[in-house]
Amino acid sequence: MPVAHHVLRHAAGPGRDRPALRHATRDRTYAELAADVRAGAEHLTATGTRPGDLVALLLHDPLDALVGLLAVDLAGATGLVADPAWPVHQRAEVLRALTPAVVVHVPLPRAAPGTVGLGDADRGAGPPPDDADTAWAGFSSGSTGRPRAVVRDRGSWTRSFDHVSRLTGTRATDTVLVTGPLASSLHCFAAVHALAVGACAHLAPGPTATTAALAASDVVHLVPSRLDDVLDALVAGMPSRLRTAVVGGAGLDPVQRERAAASGLELVAYYGAVELSFVAVDTGDGLRPFPEVDVAVRPQPGTSLGEVWVRSPWVSQGYLAGARGPLRRDGAWATVGDLAELPDGAGPAPATSAVPLGSGSGPLVLRGRGDGAVLTAGATVVPEDVEAALRPVPGVRDVVVAGAPHRRLGAVVVAVVEADDRPGLRAHLERVARATLAPAQRPRRWYRVDALPRTADGKVARAALGAAVAGTDPAARVGELGVLR
Repeated sequence: MPVAHHVLRHAAGPGRDRPALRHATRDRTYAELAADVRAGAEHLTATGTRPGDLVALLLHDPLDALVGLLAVDLAGATGLVADPAWPVHQRAEVLRALTPAVVVHVPLPRAAPGTVGLGDADRGAGPPPDDADTAWAGFSSGSTGRPRAVVRDRGSWTRSFDHVSRLTGTRATDTVLVTGPLASSLHCFAAVHALAVGACAHLAPGPTATTAALAASDVVHLVPSRLDDVLDALVAGMPSRLRTAVVGGAGLDPVQRERAAASGLELVAYYGAVELSFVAVDTGDGLRPFPEVDVAVRPQPGTSLGEVWVRSPWVSQGYLAGARGPLRRDGAWATVGDLAELPDGAGPAPATSAVPLGSGSGPLVLRGRGDGAVLTAGATVVPEDVEAALRPVPGVRDVVVAGAPHRRLGAVVVAVVEADDRPGLRAHLERVARATLAPAQRPRRWYRVDALPRTADGKVARAALGAAVAGTDPAARVGELGVLR
């Protein structure tokens, strides 16, 4: 990933006149897309972009962004896709911290008239693709003050394409509906996988665009909350030819599976992380290891839970610019700190050995993130990033961020603020959140306390607050926290 050379091969073959990209009223055939990608790559090279350079794409239109990403790939550079929903402050911080060699603010030049017919796959192809080349960088979550960009080599995604095609049944004659921003690895992968297969990637971020595209789509990639929108549309009689929904970003609930089955829609759900890519997939019998992935659950002392570790060819290279994040390594194994039940009822055990997840064991049952990160609608929100943005607000003595369960989104971000009870504080905090935080990071619920609970050594009792907002501890109730006005 990305897949510029796949596009050139399709454009040089019998699929050259098939639709490749569609967004709103704009589209490209494979021949047109290949010509535009070549033109963009030639422009980048002529203006100084070199193989290996980091190229940031700050483009609002997803079709322009995807063409730009493919052009960057053809030039041998590494594309960094920004989120158009980021506030100006956040964009500036990303550019300051990551110092890309090139920043693309406007769409790259298109092919000149008359060049579309040139279908030679080798013309203007740039450096030959190498699985070990870094080809994509994206964000593990919105971040304030500490941009956390994950970088991966081409092979860590492209070598998984055949497995994904087999699991989802995606073929060249399909239209694949992409329902969110390309800054999300879930949606970017969906788009480039469709192009690698030779299918049409229909970029339709947002619920209205998604439901309007159902009549002409065969496969859809989405998060559970958007799946509800699709199922509602199907129940309401919206024309659709969908046969498969590929769901990532949060767990499915049984009601969603029942509704999908009633609508004749096959569900393929998967668990992964930006840093790890695919870890496990659920086609109806629970999460099982994704092909070529070894999964082990390392017991946590005194509990029935363990930390999920994977050994996989799909793991990323890590973070750009020396950023720190949840990714940890132990030899060939890696984790982002997610917790799961121990397989086969292993029960409480010392953390001396891992319990492997294999064909003879039960499915992987996830139980949240050990570091408190909140997984909401496919985005991973690090509490400390949100707290750092809110703590400087006048009147706030301290703040703790946690996640509360939500049926459609998996979880929502909740802020517990230590402050005096005064009118207007919530409105001020919400203005700061809108100005400095990505949409997924912004708290959906606000609570106030006179004093945050603390441990004997004076640290905030995060576990107790997390249990209160999540409703997992009967002795700690959200109702005991004051709603912030």
